[in-house]
Amino acid sequence: MLTSVLQFFLGLLYANAGEWLMHKYILHGLGSKTHSFWSYHLNEHHAVCVRHRMIDPGYQKITLKTWNTQSKELVVLASIVLLHMPLFWIFPAFISAVYVSLALYYYNHRKAHLEPVWAKRHLRWHYEHHLGGNISANWCVTWPLFDYLLKTRVKSKIQD
Repeated sequence: MLTSVLQFFLGLLYANAGEWLMHKYILHGLGSKTHSFWSYHLNEHHAVCVRHRMIDPGYQKITLKTWNTQSKELVVLASIVLLHMPLFWIFPAFISAVYVSLALYYYNHRKAHLEPVWAKRHLRWHYEHHLGGNISANWCVTWPLFDYLLKTRVKSKIQD
């Protein structure tokens, strides 16, 4: 059995890899298809962020009453939690790291789209994903490890 520390570390790596893969291949890949469930990411979230210089007003109020980008994101995150739940009993530290990563992802992503100055300073890679002129790079939100490993971390100069 893997030690708890090793499980937790591997869970963090797994979560970051999953974030990168999901953002690149599902949110942007499948999301580029007009009638896809995932098209909300490009057609709503990215479009709003460009118009409002990173701010997505939908994050101001957390609600599942409105079927919008934020409620869809919460449903997807909840689905990821549920899908991983059976593994909790086998690899508790690994799944705990995944759950911590999901919570951190949502907190950071929401804060980034409510406080652009904070995002530019603390999540520069995500800020550049939206406003750096290249939405085909900088796939990670919480931390850019897999962007660096897979050479998709692209730095840009953004005018303020």
